[in-house]
Amino acid sequence: MSLNWIVPAERIQKLPPYVFARLDELKAKAREQGLDLIDLGMGNPDGATPAPVVEAAIAALKDPANHGYPPFEGTASFRRAITNWYHRRYGVVLDPDSEALPLLGSKEGLTHLAIAYVNPGDLVLVPSPAYPAHFRGPAIAGGKIHSLILKPENDWLIDLAAIPDEVARQAKILYFNYPSNPTAATAPREFFEEIVAFARKYEILLVHDLCYAELAFDGYQPTSLLEIPGAKDIGVEFHTLSKTYNMAGWRVGFVVGNRHVIQGLRTLKTNLDYGIFSALQKAAETALQLPDVYLHEVQQRYRTRRDFLIDGLGELGWDIPRTKATMYLWVKCPVGMGSTDFALNVLQQTGVVLTPGNAFGVAGEGYVRISLIADCDRLGEALHRFKQAGIRYQPEAVVSASG
Repeated sequence: MSLNWIVPAERIQKLPPYVFARLDELKAKAREQGLDLIDLGMGNPDGATPAPVVEAAIAALKDPANHGYPPFEGTASFRRAITNWYHRRYGVVLDPDSEALPLLGSKEGLTHLAIAYVNPGDLVLVPSPAYPAHFRGPAIAGGKIHSLILKPENDWLIDLAAIPDEVARQAKILYFNYPSNPTAATAPREFFEEIVAFARKYEILLVHDLCYAELAFDGYQPTSLLEIPGAKDIGVEFHTLSKTYNMAGWRVGFVVGNRHVIQGLRTLKTNLDYGIFSALQKAAETALQLPDVYLHEVQQRYRTRRDFLIDGLGELGWDIPRTKATMYLWVKCPVGMGSTDFALNVLQQTGVVLTPGNAFGVAGEGYVRISLIADCDRLGEALHRFKQAGIRYQPEAVVSASG
């Protein structure tokens, strides 16, 4: 019996395919063809979760007290670990009972926040390029998205002065993310002060994604939105344990900031899920309490890969500035090639997986994102394959010897 009369809601039909789901399909086909893939597509950290975190999870699994439903708002001890971590890292004082909420990863929270606060037709300001959850969440909620086009000549920073006054007056929420996925851009403290003043002037809720704050290099220390006086009155900040602690599959994140906004998100989530398994929250507490030496090892790992790949791509014609943070490089496509075509060309010729920049919004066209999620031996193999295939950056519309 045909079920063609059962169709998804318009909100689903309007969504384009999620790029990483499409990449998974292409990778599966490439593997069927016998290609040895070097996957630098998703921001999926390689390596194991720290041993103390795994051991804490095992111990918590053995405790029957953790086998029931967790509290909707997360365990009190994990919330305290979150707020203690914020105080230690940023000097920010938060109330663990009302200003911190554990999440099933930051992506879940970023999207659900839009569902909790965006009515159909509400105007939401979202940078382009941006992490897809920043614009897909508001789109699912029926919001009207106004793209803030980021430009390399402005170091990929939001140009607040370029936002028309009538747009700013209509806007309800502004999503942003520094250090940035996908561009790896960083923002000075002065920018955070300016965006807080902007949001207070126009009564806009600020939603800051701080997921890459610990992956910072060369003495750079990213700014938390909540460090800025008055920010907690009009903003919240999201974080995740996925990147820093190699816990992507554990699905543990959190949001901190304005208690009223957090309560609205909590109310929505009580109708959708039961929160994070208590045993995983115990493990997450351990992660947030790891000594700084672990963090320094993680930073060194990505810094080494950053330098190795930037130098190697430099030999192939790319001039890529040294990034100050994140696990990504934001790389121009060869002249005359779009993001999707270039990424597909690279995959087909070399078996190296890159993410097309247009997956992150219209302003990502003409770029690809490379994730630093392989050791230098594999990155070296990727560069070798590029050389063999003639893939390089040059002013001519020539990508490889074969075409």
